[in-house]
Amino acid sequence: MSGGVKGKGPGGKPESHAAMVRRARRINRELAEVYPYAHPELDFRNPFELLVATVLSAQTTDLRVNQTTPRLFAAYPTPEDLAAANPEEVEELIRPTGFFRAKTKSIMGLATALRDEFGGEVPGRLADLVKLPGVGRKTANVVLGNAFGVPGITVDTHFGRLVRRFGWTEQDDPVKVEAEICAIFPKSEWTMLSHRVVFHGRRICHARKPACGACPIAPLCPSYGEGETDPEKARKLLKYEKGGLPGQRLSPPPDYPGLPAPPLGAG
Repeated sequence: MSGGVKGKGPGGKPESHAAMVRRARRINRELAEVYPYAHPELDFRNPFELLVATVLSAQTTDLRVNQTTPRLFAAYPTPEDLAAANPEEVEELIRPTGFFRAKTKSIMGLATALRDEFGGEVPGRLADLVKLPGVGRKTANVVLGNAFGVPGITVDTHFGRLVRRFGWTEQDDPVKVEAEICAIFPKSEWTMLSHRVVFHGRRICHARKPACGACPIAPLCPSYGEGETDPEKARKLLKYEKGGLPGQRLSPPPDYPGLPAPPLGAG
């Protein structure tokens, strides 16, 4: 959508591009009030841990990654350590995350590249990060935004699903989605917008059964009604802290209002 091209706004009414931008920015402000504690849901203490954890998060949950990485980082705390590891031992440590052979190849490959090409330090530039094995734009933007404070939009499955439901874009390709959403919001908002939208997707606006009746931005959403609209039934669909359940991090930030996740094997 660009210029005066009409899209669909709330209630199916035609909406100009300018009106969509205003509505999108209002949704962002309202999500900021709902999730003032939004944060990356991977546990990490430094850029290297975030980079490895993000690669491991493909095709699995952040919770499973968070339950797996403590043993991995205890054994291999630096790129040099991981690069010199026995692959079979790494495979066994990360087995719970799935696709462990391919992921072992990726994380040992990126550790080797960090050791040999970047002095054992994670680079703070997109162009350098995407050259590392197993690292694409999504992973690079996660690391840049959360370990280096460089603004970026992270287009994961939740983000892509919600921005299409919100009517902010009709694109499916993550790179095109990223470009269109970046054009709607000030650069300073990109990283936190990503967290807020993903938080909303995991807690309320689920893939199969969105909890429309419990959604704080329902009046602003053109897709209202795709999910459960009865408020009582919708509340039962809420996840994580919204549903009184543990979150995904074993070590959440101090301002997180929910419960920490249990370690692997504890529940």
